[in-house]
Amino acid sequence: DQRTGRSVGNDDNLEPLPTCAAPAHCRCNSLSSHQKLVAVFVISGFYSMSSNASESLGTDRHMEIHTSQIQRRTRSQVWEHFEVNLMQFDGELKAICKYCGLGLNTKSGTSSLRGHVANSCPTIDPSIRNTFRASISKKPAEQNFMFDPIACREGMINFANHAEIPFLKFEDPFFSPWINTMQPTFKVRGRQTIHNDCLKKYEEMERDLQVELLSLDSCVSLTSDLDILTEFRLHVTAHFIDAEFKIKKKIIWFKELEYPHTGYAIEEEIVRCVIDWEIKDKMFTLTMDNASDNTSACELLTTDHKHDLLFEGKHLHIRCCAHILNILVQDGMRIIHTAIDKIHELLKHIDSSPSRLQAFNSIANGKGLPSKHGIYLDIPTRWNSTYKMLREALVYKAVLNSYALKYYEAAPSEDECEKAEAICEFLKAFEELTLSVSAHREPTEHKFLPLVLCIQHALKDPAWQTTNLLKELAASMCSKFEKHWEPSEDNHQTGANSHRNNKEIAFNIALVCKDNDQMDLEWMRKYFAQYEKQHPRTGSMNTMTRANEPSVTKGSPLVGKRKLEDEFNEYMSQMIGMRASRSEIDEYLEEKAEVDRRF
Repeated sequence: DQRTGRSVGNDDNLEPLPTCAAPAHCRCNSLSSHQKLVAVFVISGFYSMSSNASESLGTDRHMEIHTSQIQRRTRSQVWEHFEVNLMQFDGELKAICKYCGLGLNTKSGTSSLRGHVANSCPTIDPSIRNTFRASISKKPAEQNFMFDPIACREGMINFANHAEIPFLKFEDPFFSPWINTMQPTFKVRGRQTIHNDCLKKYEEMERDLQVELLSLDSCVSLTSDLDILTEFRLHVTAHFIDAEFKIKKKIIWFKELEYPHTGYAIEEEIVRCVIDWEIKDKMFTLTMDNASDNTSACELLTTDHKHDLLFEGKHLHIRCCAHILNILVQDGMRIIHTAIDKIHELLKHIDSSPSRLQAFNSIANGKGLPSKHGIYLDIPTRWNSTYKMLREALVYKAVLNSYALKYYEAAPSEDECEKAEAICEFLKAFEELTLSVSAHREPTEHKFLPLVLCIQHALKDPAWQTTNLLKELAASMCSKFEKHWEPSEDNHQTGANSHRNNKEIAFNIALVCKDNDQMDLEWMRKYFAQYEKQHPRTGSMNTMTRANEPSVTKGSPLVGKRKLEDEFNEYMSQMIGMRASRSEIDEYLEEKAEVDRRF
């Protein structure tokens, strides 16, 4: 207490408190209640203060400094880098760094102290700083943690599957000792045990997927292709929407196809797949490349199993749009195949030897172009790779000419380079369209119709047909376009028009389908009717049965009211019957389209 000079408490035997050593500079009257309480503790002996300890730490202002001799609760490792005694500056207790002498406030914890030692201290030894950083970066162990060898083994299996780790790596002589440094009680299994565990995990995931597919109340769309690089294996991918309305895709089949690889063999393998997964009655569409064997397989599938398919398999087969784009590009490239072949052979010659690639890079560096680690070559089975090869060749055109002249190789002429440059700009549009329809994490069916219109306009637009070569190219690709994309592809049009942001029915269908627009709209209504049949709506909440109504005695005033309601209901039924029946799909088609520039 400042008035009595005694400490606050009930003990009257305490010695009188000393008065302030510097009354002229005393700031007791300007302190808050909390600071006054701290000052009382400091003066009363909880902190043995020295009134003569006053010094300047690089500032010009006067600071009152008091030292503390009490042993604090220094549980944090950061206190090893600070002085034991706290110093008081302007009424605040601060910790003093042992290396630079900076005072830091500890009122809110030790976060500022850790940050100073780890990052800010200018005079700390780097080895000490690194050791401290390593000590604070470790995450504290969870309370009541118990090591579970089964969970650890399962986590190892998940890691091996996801990272595609070879089983032999688990028998590495340094792997087991490394695990022992973390958990000596865990026994690392051999490659055969890891192999068996991975197979068990695969079978477990397969059962879970089969249960999920069986519980679906929607259809499943399939995509299939023949992988010629792995012993002609047929792989089938299932695309579906789960109960949480999320798009999923799962590879459900990857098995070797029996020889000969005819449409009959492909159809048998696909039927075996859908029967094995029990999704035959849920199969909606089957997307395949535009090959004659694939078309034959879909025709056989529709003929033999039409009673199990939606609308008897009328729209089962969907041809891959990206593959058709590749066919269009390859067909158009035949016109300038001479120039493309020269560029391809020259690039292939350079890429066939490290010394030739080194010579090519030397010429490129001399012309201010970056070095190449490899040359991009077009591949017939890789979609639109010709565009990427031409784009790269045109950038290094001067380098290719210099290399061909120096090493006596055939190079494209200036006229052929001009043709390649003119066609490269046109191929850029096909590259963008291919990437647009090749997405696998989002729906792409609704993009088909605008895609067809873009290609059709580009092929018939005379603005870019400035030379005879481009006119011949457009004519060749236009004939192939009309052959592959006919107006009868109702499944594509239905998918495009059902998307909310592309719902310009009359415009899109009139441009592509001409006189078949009413037929396509009728197919949309059939699809929606089938959807309503599979997912019927619940009864209206406004419908009430007479059984739930209270009984009415004869002569009650409610009788007249009820009779009036019955007459009104009969009148409304007659009025509704006079109108043409309108379904929800009709109301949807008449709504105003919402234009979204992202699509």
